[in-house]
Amino acid sequence: MEALLRDLQKRIVGEVKFDPFSKMLYSTDASMYQIEPIGVVIPRAADDVVGAVTAAREHGVPVLPRGGGTGLAGQTVGEALIIDASIHMNQVLELNTEEHWAWVQPGVVQDQLNAYLRPHGFLFGPDTSTSNRATLGGMIGNNSAGARSVLYGKTIDHVLELQVVLADGSTAHLKSLDKAALEQKCRGTDLEAQIYREIDRIARENRDAIIERYPKILRRVSGYNLDEFVTDAPFNLAKMVVGSEGTLAAVTAAKVRIMPRPAATSVLVIHFDDMIASVEATGAILAFKPSAVEMVDHQIVNAARNSKDFEGQLPFLQGDPDALLMAEFYGDSAEEVADKVEKLEASLKREKIGYAYSPALTAAEQGNVWKMRKAGLGLLMSTRDSHKPIAFIEDTAVAPEKLPDFLRRFRQVIEKHDTTAGYYGHASVGCLHIRPGIDLKQASEVNKMFAMIQEISDLVMEYGGSMSGEHGDGLARSWLNEKHFGPALYQAFKEVKRAFDPDNRMNPGKVVNGPSPKENLRFNPVYQPIEIRTNLDFSRDGGFTTAIEMCNGNGACRKNGEGTMCPSYMATLDEEHSTRGRANALRAIISGRLPREQFVSKRLYDILDLCLECKACKTECPSNVDMAKLKYEFLSHYYAEHGTPLRARLFANIAMLNQIGQRFAPLSNVMAQSRLGKWMMGKIGIAPQRSLPVFASRTFSQWFDQRPAPASPPRHGKVVLFHDTFMEYNCPEVGQAATLLLEEAGFAVELVARKCCGRPAISKGVLEQARAEARHNIDLLLPYARKGIPILGIEPSCILTLREDYLDLLPGDDTAQVAEQVMTIDEFLYQLHQRGELDIEFTTQPKRLLLHGHCHQKALVGTAPTLALLRLPEAYEVEEIPSGCCGMAGSFGYEAEHYDVSMAIGRQRLFPAVENADAETEIVADGISCRQQIQHATGRQARHLIEVLWEAVAPRQDRSGRPVDLAHH
Repeated sequence: MEALLRDLQKRIVGEVKFDPFSKMLYSTDASMYQIEPIGVVIPRAADDVVGAVTAAREHGVPVLPRGGGTGLAGQTVGEALIIDASIHMNQVLELNTEEHWAWVQPGVVQDQLNAYLRPHGFLFGPDTSTSNRATLGGMIGNNSAGARSVLYGKTIDHVLELQVVLADGSTAHLKSLDKAALEQKCRGTDLEAQIYREIDRIARENRDAIIERYPKILRRVSGYNLDEFVTDAPFNLAKMVVGSEGTLAAVTAAKVRIMPRPAATSVLVIHFDDMIASVEATGAILAFKPSAVEMVDHQIVNAARNSKDFEGQLPFLQGDPDALLMAEFYGDSAEEVADKVEKLEASLKREKIGYAYSPALTAAEQGNVWKMRKAGLGLLMSTRDSHKPIAFIEDTAVAPEKLPDFLRRFRQVIEKHDTTAGYYGHASVGCLHIRPGIDLKQASEVNKMFAMIQEISDLVMEYGGSMSGEHGDGLARSWLNEKHFGPALYQAFKEVKRAFDPDNRMNPGKVVNGPSPKENLRFNPVYQPIEIRTNLDFSRDGGFTTAIEMCNGNGACRKNGEGTMCPSYMATLDEEHSTRGRANALRAIISGRLPREQFVSKRLYDILDLCLECKACKTECPSNVDMAKLKYEFLSHYYAEHGTPLRARLFANIAMLNQIGQRFAPLSNVMAQSRLGKWMMGKIGIAPQRSLPVFASRTFSQWFDQRPAPASPPRHGKVVLFHDTFMEYNCPEVGQAATLLLEEAGFAVELVARKCCGRPAISKGVLEQARAEARHNIDLLLPYARKGIPILGIEPSCILTLREDYLDLLPGDDTAQVAEQVMTIDEFLYQLHQRGELDIEFTTQPKRLLLHGHCHQKALVGTAPTLALLRLPEAYEVEEIPSGCCGMAGSFGYEAEHYDVSMAIGRQRLFPAVENADAETEIVADGISCRQQIQHATGRQARHLIEVLWEAVAPRQDRSGRPVDLAHH
């Protein structure tokens, strides 16, 4: 393929990737399949797509246009040249609100488009559960639908025109044609003219079969859309390309219909003791004209209840339902939609349908409901059981009135094969996603899967349904199309394919001529991962291999503009810098697809390098992939092989460096800011734009030992304050505020002769040093833990290391006992408040606060305790910035090669929010790195929660001569 590579490099303005790792990153999607591609092209514009398709044709290789890679049927993997338009071709090109349409590039993400349309009062109707990463190009290729298809239909109903590149590299503009225009198109001699002639002929000759054999249901995406060409509607070849899975043409732009956004929405969550009863209720609910009726089963409910990402977000759950229905309504006012929910609830109660009803009328309440529904796939896949609920019969669709009986029969097949399944999906249109548990690493289980496909396929035909209601044919179901549509229509499909793609170069093996679903499996009976002796304990993860294999490819880490995961992907939009990309690279090595020695290669280092170790994936990834931990492990092996760089060793020993720096303050501060100091920092790879944290003139522990005795004896016992490196040497005022507030709350505060928490060493893979520091601290803290004395920390990443990472560094009862007593100070004070034991009065003076949560805090604790505490002063107005990661991430943002990415991450949401806040609004951030980044980028000085809270207490009365103005103490 060297000749193809050289040709592409000459033609393509964008990127061309043929290295083994890049190919591995694109060898999988969200399906159970894996096929290594020939290479990857990242086009910058439509001309690059033309160049890629033309080069592929001339070199005789297939082409696969790919969106977000979230396909569940394997349609976005293949031995082909992959064209990924999601990185650069992701713009809204034109908007016309008067005529209700927009032109978009194929890489535009569905939520991105809707955010763009929101100020104009519009939305794009089809709404997949993967809306935060599904591209419009992928939705067109798949003919996606989503939750509200009872109202909006499928993508095909909203695609008006397409700009495409045909199989020979020529371009075409596909749109509605009247009879005269169609005849004119057919007169040409090029490929486009041939396509028009052939599709017109195929549709006419097969009209009766099309009318007879196509399922009479709302949700059918299997096969090609020949049914669109036997109606009285104008002839529009765009309708054939929609749902063709990239087998006919590559889309470079689409004109899509946009819909008015509803003024108000509401949701009623209906609880059922029996899943069949829930789908039986669908008909009664549809009579009330909902915009959606979604179902989730008890497996998803229970997985959500056990997920850290859903803590405090499931107030709508009542009891232990076997299934939930979520009925949504649109309306012109909040009163109207509330009335619709009220009337539905009253009717269901009269008819004794369901056992509990939870109205969701506010945006926050509805957001919680939809979050659980959209996470259904990932929550099911979060199991560490070898039997995974995989996608192969997960997209069947029948008429809604047939769904209860169909579902009974479906469950009988599952029970017959001695397995269980997870159920969720679109009850309103008879399309449920049913995923049986299968262990693809066992030959008997693969055979079981194949047998189930055949039996369910027969059942679908009996009920007049479709094997795919929205997920497509791909590798999982294309082989069934001849059975479902009959020999005549299957031959027509082949002719459609041949008309568009005479040489079978466009994503071959999908829709027609599909392989057996047992081929090309990512996990299969001969899968045998290599063993790697780890430096961290992975028993909590099911082992190192399982920790990597937990990534199922659903691509939640490719979301943008919400949450924290994955900050480096949000900044680069590069698959390589997503959690999925990193997991795929690691799995390629442990599975033997890449040589074992690649585990300590520079290329793998580069792939993992932009992981900020924010831990967001541990919570926000529905499968809880812990990429930060995997990176720690990798770095320990990489540095063992290549040596630990000086900069990494220095950052790992930041406690010692800060101790030295503080000892020589203020001279050390002057030196750090001098030209010589900047030069020295540059020599070890620290960004010259950065300033080091200022060293305090007096350490926190010196202040602690010299402070006045508390005015009154402790009322509530003792706490240990784990004084972190930065509190000790850089920000003693934070520790002072913590001490004074804890004493005011009635606690005796103790310090211990701790060593560094080990977080800096862990982050650099210097695990033996971190283990030694952990062992010292565990031995020191264990006597306190055994007495049940709380161990509190101010810096989230520091104190949560004791609770989280020590369990992997030093597994055992002692570590677990200490970890049980470890809390952030936010958590501790919040729990006191909840128990009514925080007997402190706060100021009544008003103040506006803007909170930025630390990544580890959000991932492992959440910001709810912090927000609740900041709202204790009744006149305080508190708002949380939906900011994701600040981009600093400890030493990451200080490293010269990471500076631009660090700033790009913060620039997405955090910096604008801070800059737009007025001067009277105070910025609150618990993380020292976050405060440094905010100050560096915006000039605003953020403060720790505890400083703000103590200040809210201190004005009430003087504390026995203690300083109130901690900032100047």
